[in-house]
Amino acid sequence: MAKNTLSSEFRNLDVDQYNEDNYKEDDGEPQSPPIGIDEATIVSHINSGNHADALKLLLTNAPVASKGKNEQVKDMALNLVLKVLLSVNKSQMDQIIGVLDQTHLDVLMKYIYRGFERPSEGSSAILLIWHEKVYNVGGVGCIVRVLTDRKRV
Repeated sequence: MAKNTLSSEFRNLDVDQYNEDNYKEDDGEPQSPPIGIDEATIVSHINSGNHADALKLLLTNAPVASKGKNEQVKDMALNLVLKVLLSVNKSQMDQIIGVLDQTHLDVLMKYIYRGFERPSEGSSAILLIWHEKVYNVGGVGCIVRVLTDRKRV
């Protein structure tokens, strides 16, 4: 006689949890908006020539996991990052990118793509240069991680 195969007790892994109807987006722990990072701090770093410190500070405290009502925080962070990126000379870009680790490069690439979404006067050309330089260091993996990540900046 044949055995009843309708039972799912033999499974070691619950494959039903991966069904599209049961999928719930993993939000992770929601991050609060960056505390202590205001425009005056970033502008003082830019004026003193510490572009790398300003960029690293912004990338470390990026509002990646915040959703919904924090769009204003994300827009403010984008404007600050663009202000730093647009104020850097081409000769300093490689030095600044060399200081960043892989996580910072991924967040920077997210900001570059978001900057492409909202072009301003002359920003697209500079963002293309930043994209090339970050790609040279981070490789294709950096772009793939950014395009597949659900968390936006």
